[in-house]
Amino acid sequence: MSPLATQQICYASTAVQFSDELPRKCMPSVTATIMPATTTSSPATPPPKRGCIAPPSQTQSETRTSMGSVGQVIVMVGLPARGKTYIAKKLTRYLNWIGVNTRVFNAGDYRRTVSTAKKPKHDFFDPNNTEAKAIREQCMEAALDDAIGWLKTGNGDVAIFDATNTTRERRHNVFTRIVVQNALKCMFLESICTSDEIVESNVREVKVHSPDYKGVEANEAISDFLERIKHYEDIYEPISEESEGHLAFIKLFNAGEKYVIHKHEGYLQSKIVYWIMNVHITPRTIYLTRHGESMYNVSGRIGGDSNISERGQQYAMALSYFFNHQTIPGLRVWTSWLKRTIQTSANINAPQERWRALNEIDAGVMENLTYEEISERYPEEFAARDKNKLAYRYPSGESYQDLVARLEPVMMELERQGNVLLVAHQAVLRCIMGYFLDRPLEDLPYIKVPLHTLIKLTPQAYGCEAEFIRFPIEAFDTHRPKGSE
Repeated sequence: MSPLATQQICYASTAVQFSDELPRKCMPSVTATIMPATTTSSPATPPPKRGCIAPPSQTQSETRTSMGSVGQVIVMVGLPARGKTYIAKKLTRYLNWIGVNTRVFNAGDYRRTVSTAKKPKHDFFDPNNTEAKAIREQCMEAALDDAIGWLKTGNGDVAIFDATNTTRERRHNVFTRIVVQNALKCMFLESICTSDEIVESNVREVKVHSPDYKGVEANEAISDFLERIKHYEDIYEPISEESEGHLAFIKLFNAGEKYVIHKHEGYLQSKIVYWIMNVHITPRTIYLTRHGESMYNVSGRIGGDSNISERGQQYAMALSYFFNHQTIPGLRVWTSWLKRTIQTSANINAPQERWRALNEIDAGVMENLTYEEISERYPEEFAARDKNKLAYRYPSGESYQDLVARLEPVMMELERQGNVLLVAHQAVLRCIMGYFLDRPLEDLPYIKVPLHTLIKLTPQAYGCEAEFIRFPIEAFDTHRPKGSE
């Protein structure tokens, strides 16, 4: 099937779309000009050896070496309640997930370490308050110092400097520190909201959960925060193409309504631009669940394309009842191409799409075997996978790092969506949960994703809330803790 080919079929009275790759109609029109084609100048990578740990050159995770030798600082710009922290944290999660070592340096976190500025009132942010302004400047400088220092050690790849940076003078000083004095790369990311609805939503749903207003009554927090915004509006100077044309920057309008991309350079900045153009900051919920218990789960076999068991059928009916008796605006259901996920979602009354990229990790020559059979037939492979489950690649199959690379287009499209239910597999959902819950890469292979459990993810400004809803239907426990293999 060609990458653009789709096939409309009917399954259980539900329109279903089979998707080979991300449909081009869902991609930003400028993506092709942003994402450079892979060059052929580097020496060919030898085919992966049978089993063993895949060397860095054969894995799909990104590193400073593969993206350039110079560290980069992403500088956030914009008024409060424009989604800067939300975007910074989500971008950090994405870059870490693909193997780019990234940290956020939030000026507000530094300010909250100062005893007199932990939970300040709005007048602390008045530009005419010289004493408070000095404190805020010191905190911003400390955050920027640490960001630059972290990159200069060589341990980090990308530092995100999360502050308002609302004046030309401030941005000039930041650019000078990063590029002129320290020879690092720098790109500014400005979030602009002219929509009162988006700003009000951010104020009410996000800022009342800010550490600055912990324990403060909601209406009081909102009133104070609106006054804080006014102080910043008095001095705010948006990035200007005329006077700041030497800067590399992205302008994001109204959470994705329009973009301005100016002078981005290099592969990493291209990936960041691509991600920004697929993300939104409006509230939504993502539901994750494994397929109902399969016949291979019962017999302890991995991989394959078996049907669901009788208990798996019970879970499928319970899951459909759960969703069919709720009003979830615009809900869409995504499954893999494997029978056990399609059977699990068959009776859910919502548009459904089948993604081959959501298929379970490919176990290669070990597909359809039990762990006992693998340990007997391939003892060295069994030990190698136990040693480094993240990087280990099954003979003729995949590693978890390969799976992350395979899932990247799915995650990009998922970031564009509203409410979605994903019915997938253990390894796949481990990678997806690792992305949303900001888990270290090395933890991905050990995240517990039990059968017959619905996981409800609610992205928020300061993280992602996860709720586990266990259905009272027994199933085999397929989780294998670290060191048990």
